[in-house]
Amino acid sequence: MDIQLRLWGFFSVVCILMFWESHYPRKTQLLPRIQRWPNNFTLGFINALCVQATLMGIGLLTAQWAQLQGWGLLQLVHWPTGIEMLCSLLGLDLLIYIQHRLFHEWPWLWRWHRVHHTDLALDVSSGVRFHPIEALISLGLKQLGILVLGISPMNVLIFELSLSLLALFNHSNIYIPEPLENILRKVLMTPDLHRIHHSVIHEEQQKNFGFSVPWWDQCFGSFQAKAQLPADQIILGDGTLDTPAQTQSLKALLKDIPLRSQERFHP
Repeated sequence: MDIQLRLWGFFSVVCILMFWESHYPRKTQLLPRIQRWPNNFTLGFINALCVQATLMGIGLLTAQWAQLQGWGLLQLVHWPTGIEMLCSLLGLDLLIYIQHRLFHEWPWLWRWHRVHHTDLALDVSSGVRFHPIEALISLGLKQLGILVLGISPMNVLIFELSLSLLALFNHSNIYIPEPLENILRKVLMTPDLHRIHHSVIHEEQQKNFGFSVPWWDQCFGSFQAKAQLPADQIILGDGTLDTPAQTQSLKALLKDIPLRSQERFHP
């Protein structure tokens, strides 16, 4: 049921965002989709096949085991269902925020996360462009969070589904009218906010780490409301690789980019 639910949600949201991007794009893309989508989505499929489909069940098993053993902070008190769900989702989301910052700070983690940042455009396909090694590391960290907090299997499922769908949303190239954008960014990491994080400017890459909400960035001093350039003019990429040959082939995504020099861009 978990796999079916996630697949249904994934393809539904992808289709909606593709339609939105085609009719109301936020930014004119410099690279045609045919150069990016096949390998971005292939990478996403590899992750789903090797990590999600085969190992996602570990998260649910970990949650079931923690409940049976009475492990975790949330098991110490009998919480109302709504409060327990809220604490579970916020706790795991904070963990993902911390993990994301570590992937930028530690060179051996950046090696894998860099694959995500070398995309020269940003759209719904970027939301699945992660190296399988990064996906495995993330999976392991989430198991630790599930054990420490004692999160129920249902709340694990809800978090995983919401995280996947929000990653598609905040990487999408969609135009949102400014009045609605100003409301949404109070509770969600919108595409305009997350696009700042994908700028080639190093200081902007160190902002807006949240995948779901902007609150952690606001709490820990990594929030940036506006980029140095207008939203539709932000130059995307990691700042060191700037041609499709370097950044778009499947071989580059799986092997060449992680093995290249770890030089970073500093304006």
